[in-house]
Amino acid sequence: VHADDQTFTLNHLDVLYLGQGSRNIRFESNESSDALFYLLSAPARHAYPIAFKTKSEATPVKLGLQDTANSRTVYKYIFFEGIKSCQLVMGLTVLEPGNVWNTMPPHTHERRMEAYVYFNMDDQHRVCHFMGTPDKTRHLWVKNLQAIISPPWSIHSGCGTSSYGFVWGMAGENKDYTDMDIIDIKDVK
Repeated sequence: VHADDQTFTLNHLDVLYLGQGSRNIRFESNESSDALFYLLSAPARHAYPIAFKTKSEATPVKLGLQDTANSRTVYKYIFFEGIKSCQLVMGLTVLEPGNVWNTMPPHTHERRMEAYVYFNMDDQHRVCHFMGTPDKTRHLWVKNLQAIISPPWSIHSGCGTSSYGFVWGMAGENKDYTDMDIIDIKDVK
């Protein structure tokens, strides 16, 4: 990635933050296969500097249990203690082999929206992404590299036919990663 007369070499699951006012941005692949980029953008009222973080530099948080099929690691990149941004929070979640559930218990974010892209799925596998109000959920069958937009009032969770990963990005008035309204699973319909 070229930006502001700088060049950054990104490997799989590395993150580059380009703040407000970044110029002369260009993407290219230096591999034998085409690179895939997932871009998130949110309005900004303050310019933060360009920042680069590898997956090994991200802040990992282990969540879930093998017994409930949701053992996973959340890697936080853009958040209060990580890369600074105006209103964007971003990271990725990777499920451990043999685990299929994400974001349990389901929750909402009243003061921000969230967008996902699912990855690391073979063609024959899918994730059933749950969304909607807690008392009236809906679902979408998602294949590899498909994206979902989740509004603030919607729960979000998913269950796959195999383990997978997803990049998540949130934008809104609150950048606190833990600001969520947990929904008791017995109340989800």
